[in-house]
Amino acid sequence: QVHLVESGGGPVQAGGSLRLSCDPSGFSTFDSCMAWVRQAPGKERDEVAFINSDGGSNYADSVKGRFTISRDNDKNTLYLQMNDLKPEDTAMYYCAADRWNCYYQHGFQYWGQGTQVTVSS
Repeated sequence: QVHLVESGGGPVQAGGSLRLSCDPSGFSTFDSCMAWVRQAPGKERDEVAFINSDGGSNYADSVKGRFTISRDNDKNTLYLQMNDLKPEDTAMYYCAADRWNCYYQHGFQYWGQGTQVTVSS
């Protein structure tokens, strides 16, 4: 059984930084697609970034240059380094995983419970 557990969220002031972590059990990060998806209050889920099995990554335009997705294959952990945070980054951040698919609109096999990020101005 696969479980994805996110951590690292919390309150932060605008301009600050946070690093989110996703620790999967029953699933390997290194040969799969791993993604971060966020959902702001009253809005639909929005894919923030993904990293594929080859190590390639992709970012939403709104976070390019500020967020970095990475994984540690030895620790089997996914990260999202978030810098220069803005109030509009406030959302629940979910870790998502799939053996083959990297795009939210095509569906992910597995989801975490989410970690809340709140950015104050």
